[in-house]
Amino acid sequence: MDFEKVLKLLMKDFEKKNINYALVGGFAMGALGIMKTTMDLDFLVEHSDLPKIRELMKKYSYKRVYNTENVSQYVSDTKIFGELDFLHAFREISISMLKRSKAISVFEGKLKIRVLIPEDIIGLKLQALANNPVRENKEYADIEMIAKYFGDKLDWDLIKEYFNLFQKESEYAKLRKRYGHFKR
Repeated sequence: MDFEKVLKLLMKDFEKKNINYALVGGFAMGALGIMKTTMDLDFLVEHSDLPKIRELMKKYSYKRVYNTENVSQYVSDTKIFGELDFLHAFREISISMLKRSKAISVFEGKLKIRVLIPEDIIGLKLQALANNPVRENKEYADIEMIAKYFGDKLDWDLIKEYFNLFQKESEYAKLRKRYGHFKR
């Protein structure tokens, strides 16, 4: 996948169509400074913007291969366009994540993209783990990388809310003990 080419196209259209989005997943972690290998792009998009997303995916010849209330996945036959996953933001918690997202420069300042803050990426990692316990090692490894990289700069109260939501209080305590020694 040619991440730069795809993002330049999408960001132009997202802006033109006023699509409320933020990058999540591996590419978002990379944009935040945490090197992570990824094969696709993952977005959180406001549910009301899904018709615009479908229109754009059709414009670029993506095929929708998976769709539920919570997520849709698009794949291109053209290798450089790859795979795009969209998480649908319609609950208050995910709408709040979009509001907290930040614009970050990528590709040596050539492009600005909206990215979830690290705490919200942790929240989505916990949700992915709750939805599919087989992903436990992968998701906790990503959470550890974020906590180690940002440490005391994180909003540990927000992170605690996510761990409590998924009944992972003891895991939160271990993470906080290792990486969150100082108050913001």
